[in-house]
Amino acid sequence: MHRSAKRLASLLTCAAVPVLLVAGCSGSDSDSSGDAGSSAPAASDSGTPSPTVAPAKFKQLPNPCTAFSKDTIKKMLPKVKDAAGEQGKSSDNAAHGTCSWNSSDEQGVDGTQFRWLDIGLQRYDSDPGVGSAEKRATDFYTKQVADASATKGAKKLKTVKTSGTGDEATTITYDVKKEGNDFKNTTIVTRLSNIVVTINYNGAGLAGADTPKGADLLKAAQTAAKEAVAAATKANA
Repeated sequence: MHRSAKRLASLLTCAAVPVLLVAGCSGSDSDSSGDAGSSAPAASDSGTPSPTVAPAKFKQLPNPCTAFSKDTIKKMLPKVKDAAGEQGKSSDNAAHGTCSWNSSDEQGVDGTQFRWLDIGLQRYDSDPGVGSAEKRATDFYTKQVADASATKGAKKLKTVKTSGTGDEATTITYDVKKEGNDFKNTTIVTRLSNIVVTINYNGAGLAGADTPKGADLLKAAQTAAKEAVAAATKANA
């Protein structure tokens, strides 16, 4: 019973030590100058050490509704309904956050230009039973890209790896028809270590207005993605 208690205490101590120091918790005696006639090293009693994973790089998320500058919101949504955005509910603001905006620019007989923008932020912690924070974020990043690429009814879909934004990023563009209107859609999924940023930006010409150019929406979304990554970095400074 005494040996089991010692073993449990040793394992718990090792689990609390940073990953770079875990090698020092094997339970073996590192002093080779000890008495040659001493008893066997404690390592024979230590058992298998607890699994360890690298700690999460980022601990916080920015407020999703302030991830973009006011100028960016104005350019992307000329007649925005609420520039402050509509923040989604979250049980843990340090792990998950969303915000959305919409704009209807009525141009009389020329119809209405509609725009929609939303952002989703997801942060992961390290968990010995699941994996490192970065691995968990990478898995979620991959899933977000797959989900966007599988949008029902999507046409002219293109999925392109994007450099210069976070540790990795993918852009998904496609056309889709909703209620008889042609929408141009851009989704950018970015991973910054253990944080995943997903941005959706789409637009349509309603009531006879011209359909917006996909290239214009893409350029604006790319700028927004860089701002969101900068906001995430700043939140952890």
